[in-house]
Amino acid sequence: MAGYGTRRLPITKAIEKCMLPVGNRPVVDYVVEDCIRAGITEFFFVVGEEFDQIKRYYGQNQILEDYLENKGKTKELEEVRALTKRARFHYVVQDQYQPYGTAVPVMLCTHMIPEDEQVLVLMGDDFIYNPDGSSEVKHLLEATEAAGATSGVLATRIPKEEVEKYGVFEMTNVDGKEYFKRIVEQPKVEDAPSNLINISKYVFDHKMLQAVKQVCQDPPADNGEYQVIKALNYYVADGSQLPVIPINGEYLDCGTTAGWVHANNRVVGV
Repeated sequence: MAGYGTRRLPITKAIEKCMLPVGNRPVVDYVVEDCIRAGITEFFFVVGEEFDQIKRYYGQNQILEDYLENKGKTKELEEVRALTKRARFHYVVQDQYQPYGTAVPVMLCTHMIPEDEQVLVLMGDDFIYNPDGSSEVKHLLEATEAAGATSGVLATRIPKEEVEKYGVFEMTNVDGKEYFKRIVEQPKVEDAPSNLINISKYVFDHKMLQAVKQVCQDPPADNGEYQVIKALNYYVADGSQLPVIPINGEYLDCGTTAGWVHANNRVVGV
């Protein structure tokens, strides 16, 4: 969540992109809630140097709590207190002197993840909406395990005519299950290997985290960034299988103005 949110300027000059509201909650809280439903209770937020809004949101505000208690606003008091009690939150700063790209925030956290544990890698400006309240993270974890793997990636299907704007998965089929082969960036419609696109939502094991560290030691991509996608390629090239799992819900990208408006209309209604 350390990015500057340049697609949403000028509002992101004052509001962290992960804190843009969908209804009465910031975007990132939908990601957190989905994880909590899956039993995840430990979070590492990778933030920029001056990002303090998310810390205030998940921290305690004693003055506000006293005010609500004195006014007899029991429901509201319970709601704000619950934010600090649902899980443990840690903050990792990605400062302006760090390199840029999706692999960097993952690399900054690798030393805090025990070798025998998996870690979810999720973005803070998008989420998957399930009207029935089910957890997409739980779906990812269960489907990854069912595929006999310890790392996995979520994907969403889009109309084939829209693939030119995205990174598109090419898969290989093993015993009826789809595994990652590569990502084709912005292919022509006739060249697209599928209509499943990458939405940057993963579960990684220790081996994958080591691949991420390697990416950050390599020269950057042509755009100057260090990209997680390269770690996926390393992982598979070394003989590991990485299942590609279609989502159950609806992918809502709040990184664009149109996507954010749609997310509010979808979740809150008009």
